[in-house]
Amino acid sequence: MIIGVPREIKQDEYRVALIPVGAEELTAAGHTVLVEKGAGLGSGISDELYEENGAEIVNSAEEVFARSDLVIKVKEPQPVEWALLKSGQLLFTYFHFAADVALTCGFLETGATAIAYETLEGRNGQLPLLTPMSEVAGRMSIQEGAKYLERPQLGRGILLGGVPGVPPAHIVILGGGVVGKNAAQIAAGFQADVVILDVNVDRLRYLEDIMPANVNTLYSDRHNIRAELELADLVIGAVLIPGARAPMLVPQSALKMMKPGAVLIDVAVDQGGCVETSHPTTHSDPTFVVDGVVHYCVANMPGAVGRTSTYALCNVTLPYALKLARLGLEAACAQDHGLLTAVNIHQGQVTNHAVAETFGLEWNEFLPS
Repeated sequence: MIIGVPREIKQDEYRVALIPVGAEELTAAGHTVLVEKGAGLGSGISDELYEENGAEIVNSAEEVFARSDLVIKVKEPQPVEWALLKSGQLLFTYFHFAADVALTCGFLETGATAIAYETLEGRNGQLPLLTPMSEVAGRMSIQEGAKYLERPQLGRGILLGGVPGVPPAHIVILGGGVVGKNAAQIAAGFQADVVILDVNVDRLRYLEDIMPANVNTLYSDRHNIRAELELADLVIGAVLIPGARAPMLVPQSALKMMKPGAVLIDVAVDQGGCVETSHPTTHSDPTFVVDGVVHYCVANMPGAVGRTSTYALCNVTLPYALKLARLGLEAACAQDHGLLTAVNIHQGQVTNHAVAETFGLEWNEFLPS
C-alpha cells in the first residue's frame, strides 16, 4: 500500500502524522511512504531523517494525495484539500464532524472513507487515539489559564496559587474525563482551589480518591454549575460525548454572574463547544471577551506543543496505520472492532450514528464483508 503524509496546513498547526520510526516500520513491511517536503519541521523532524528511515520526500500535497491509498493526517482536511481526495481513498485523522456541517457535506462528496481518531474505541470503551491529545489539552488549559488571568491579558490579575495571606484562584472544571483529570492535576500542583463537576458519580468517587485535598468533586447539574460559575476565576470546559456535539453547559446569560476578568477555556470547542458564546480561535489570535469574561477557544491546543504532541499521538496511531496498510479497510475492520468504530463516512454515506443524528442525515451502518 502507498501511505501519504501531507504537511498540515491548518493555521498554527505544528504536528505531523508520522514520525521517522513509523516510516521505518511501514517500509520494512513492504509499503511505500510518501512525506510532503517540510511536513515534520514544526515538530523538529527533518526531511533527511524521514529519508534515512525509508520515506520518499515529495514536493507537494497534490502529489501525496494523488499517489496514496491511505493518507494519514493530524487535523481534519481543509477545504482546499477536499478537492484532492478521491473516491476509495482512506483518510485517517481527527475529523470532529459533529462540529462542522460544511466539512461533513464536503467530505461526503469526495467518495473517500473517513477513519476518525476521535471515535476509535479501545477494548474497554476508552478512546485510545483521543486520550494523549486530551492529556495535552488538559494540562495546557491550566498553563494558558494562568497566563490569561494576568491583567495585561485582560484577566482578573490572579495568581493561581495565591500567596500567604491571599487566597488562591478558584478553578472550575466541567467534566471529569481525561481532559478534566489532567487539568485538575496540574491546577492542584499550582495550589489552586479546584472543583471538578461531572454527571458520573462513579467517576467522581474515583477522582475524589486520587486527587489531593485541594481538589473537590461536585455533581454536575445546572444549579451547581451556576453556583460555581459565580465563584470561578478560571473555568475549563472539558466535556465530551464521543462523535457528537458537546452539550451546552454555560449559556450566555450565565456570563453576567461571573467575575469581570474571569477566564473561560473551552477545550470542547472542536466538538462545538460547551459554552454558548464560544467559537473557534487560533494560537495567533486565541482570545476574545464577552460580557467581561475572557474566552480562550483554540480548537487545536496541542498543535502549539508540536514536538510533544506529535510523539504522543504517533505512539498510539502507528499500530492502527500498520494494520490498515497490511489488511486494507474491510479486513482490518473485521479483525479490529476499534477500527470499525472509527469509520465515520464511507463512500458517500454517513456510518457514524452520532454524526448522522447531529445533522439529520441518513445513517448507514458500515458492515465489512
